Amino acid sequence: MGGRGGGLPVVGAALKHPRTTPTNPSLDYPSGDSDHVAKRTRPMGLSDEAALVKDPGVSVNRVIWSPDGNLYGVAYSRHIVQIYSYHGGNDARHHLENGDARNLGDVKPRITEESNDKSKIWKLTEISEPSQCRSLKLPENMRVTKISRLIYTNSGNAILALASNAIHLLWKWQISDRNTSGKATANVSPHLWQPSSGILMTNDEADANPEEAVPCFALSKNDSYVMSASGGKISLFNMMTFKTMTTFMPPPPAATFLAFHPQDHNIIAIGMDDSTIQIYNVRVDEVKSKLKGHSKRITGLAFSHVLNVLVSCGADAQLCVWSSDAWEKQKARYLQVPNGRIPTAQSDTRVQFHQDQIHFLVVHETQLAIYETTKLECVKQWAPRESAAPISHATFSCDSQLVYASFLDATLCVFSAAHLRLRCRINPLSYLSPNVSNPNVHPLVIAAHPQEPNQFALGLSDGGVHVFEPLESEGKWGVPPPVENGSASSMPATPSVGASGSDQAQR
Repeated sequence: MGGRGGGLPVVGAALKHPRTTPTNPSLDYPSGDSDHVAKRTRPMGLSDEAALVKDPGVSVNRVIWSPDGNLYGVAYSRHIVQIYSYHGGNDARHHLENGDARNLGDVKPRITEESNDKSKIWKLTEISEPSQCRSLKLPENMRVTKISRLIYTNSGNAILALASNAIHLLWKWQISDRNTSGKATANVSPHLWQPSSGILMTNDEADANPEEAVPCFALSKNDSYVMSASGGKISLFNMMTFKTMTTFMPPPPAATFLAFHPQDHNIIAIGMDDSTIQIYNVRVDEVKSKLKGHSKRITGLAFSHVLNVLVSCGADAQLCVWSSDAWEKQKARYLQVPNGRIPTAQSDTRVQFHQDQIHFLVVHETQLAIYETTKLECVKQWAPRESAAPISHATFSCDSQLVYASFLDATLCVFSAAHLRLRCRINPLSYLSPNVSNPNVHPLVIAAHPQEPNQFALGLSDGGVHVFEPLESEGKWGVPPPVENGSASSMPATPSVGASGSDQAQR
């Protein structure tokens, strides 16, 4: 089709082109001569359409099909748009709306006016001041210098942290007039809880340098005990008394990640610093299988109880899928590291299953990605700009509709999970005190509330823990960005219900 013309010649030429698929929603044509663009002073009718064909001052700027291929619009210079319905073959008719038989040439959108209407333009929600969200710094323990792991209890009324010095901290919310549910909230401060004996849950550190050890823990589904390690033996603690129930698996190798089997909590998958994964039965104190496939230490494990698989990831930036009955490797793939990003030698990879138990989130300092498990294919990926700070951690919200991510410059971001589209950015000054003496304070771990999709918590490099919620007047983190034409979601929409305990990812 040439750049000039109008009316039916455009229709005929457009029909010679195949209708575009949703992934390529438009056919573009050369722009007209902008010198001829003039504002029309009256609606355009049939006589005008005929005039368009002969008017050398009118050119076709663009032809675009609707995603379903039933309509297409022709954009001319002079701010004129005509819309046609397609009925097969060479049959194209002026589209009729609401039973109105007007020629669609009569419908002239007010392009200039609409483009200036700021209310119709999506804007990223930026939170830069404490007054723009609800955040709460939890009571501190002076002995703690860095939060290494963080998780909400499955009941949703407490937060458990593991510090770099092998000490566990437990904050509990109580039922009160200001907090009738007793659930974790940014509105009311919790108690840093200890049993009457005054003992602490402290991991065995063996001879490991605490700064070199890789802390890890996993919480039982009923919140009654926690399995934890900080470079030494694995400890099993009673969450009510803080007493050590048993210890096992002295290093070497040292445990670097722990995950309970979703169907049998006597079975634990233990990622090791020698790159193996040991499947251990606590009841009989026996290693049932040893999985080999990674080349560096294991940094993440996640079970799918729907697919009956275990997904593992390591410091080698490799993903592996294992059957969780025969413990055989099914697939393996290396992460697609974005161009221009060079991961550090100690870069961790983390994995967490989506609520559908078929897709999983991959977190790496260079990217966030969503993978489909059966094919082990990346269906969505988001990467920060080359000049931006690396990602320190990320997690799904409990309903898998959002992804919360933290960065080494202390920025926090909230994404719509289906497309990994940024919807809200929380800047450091909104939660870090301006008089923080160390400018390098940043989040190391992030955890999502198990029943409240808009609540999450951060563990910081200075030992602080913060809980975040949007303002009650807002109710959510920003507004989802518009989906681009033809950008079909590869992620299912799921109902807003809390994840079960076995689905909670270790942070």
